[in-house]
Amino acid sequence: MSSTLDTNSAPVPDTGDETGGDIAEVQRVGSAIARAVSSVIEGKDDVIRTAVIVLLAQGHLLIEDVPGVGKTMLAKALARAIDAPMRRIQFTPDLLPSDITGVSVFNQDTRTFEFRPGAIFANIVVGDEINRASPKTQSALLECMEEDQVTVDGRTYRLRAPFMVMATQNPIEMEGTYPLPEAQRDRFMARISMGYPTATAELQMLEVHGGGSPLDAMAPVTDEATVRRCAARVGQVHASPALRQYIVDLVGATRNASAFRLGASPRASLQLLRAARALAALAGRDHVIPEDVQALIGPVLAHRVILSSENQHLHKGAGRLLLELAQGVPVPASRR
Repeated sequence: MSSTLDTNSAPVPDTGDETGGDIAEVQRVGSAIARAVSSVIEGKDDVIRTAVIVLLAQGHLLIEDVPGVGKTMLAKALARAIDAPMRRIQFTPDLLPSDITGVSVFNQDTRTFEFRPGAIFANIVVGDEINRASPKTQSALLECMEEDQVTVDGRTYRLRAPFMVMATQNPIEMEGTYPLPEAQRDRFMARISMGYPTATAELQMLEVHGGGSPLDAMAPVTDEATVRRCAARVGQVHASPALRQYIVDLVGATRNASAFRLGASPRASLQLLRAARALAALAGRDHVIPEDVQALIGPVLAHRVILSSENQHLHKGAGRLLLELAQGVPVPASRR
């Protein structure tokens, strides 16, 4: 994915209007967030860029990688950058759905039931090792992630925007885990892998952050209201009929390709469009071009497809196969 964020931008003030800002504001806000997070997460510009895209596209992010590479730190830094509450949920086999959504408790004094919100009631929610919880507990996230609301005992509670779930899972520790079902994976707009830092970035981390938490010196660069306004503007970015058809053709190709046992769902088309709109806005454009879509094929689609037995045996990655598949899909002209 090509770089579209200026990491030298200054903090962005809130102007008070949440009906939708302009493209220049979206670009400034995205750059400011990326710059702030990059001061904590060294040498991971592409990862940070994807996280900002998902935030502004009002999606959720799945981070799959080994322990200790900064998955939770990324979420904390993002929450600090937008001055928003963050809650962390450590998924374990004994975690209950009510621990996530909340529970109604009888108050002896008032003789009424009172709702006590669960950990999901925050702007940024970190689900650590999500695949260690039971499928029943994992399913408690489905309504939250799809509809931005929680239903407990027949009552519905709205979640405050911006709302973003950043879930982590470890791909190598399979003992004691429950694989994420397709319905759960499909709720995540994108999946990324942090990867190990370069030697230079790791040395820089030791020099700068060796004396304490890097979050201590990090200051917010924007706020919830500004992020909501920018997200509203991202939703207004123009996508031409030809561009939308291109997305449909790309996603449809995964359903007919022999490389995949299961192709991407219609929700994938919608998520790919939303993410492409965010990428276009961060590049300072008010319209989506095919390059925006192509840059997001791997992060948005790879976790939604299931490889055929042959490709699993050959250890071919979904991202690589998707890029090969995309080469056979006609690309529309880059016009509005």
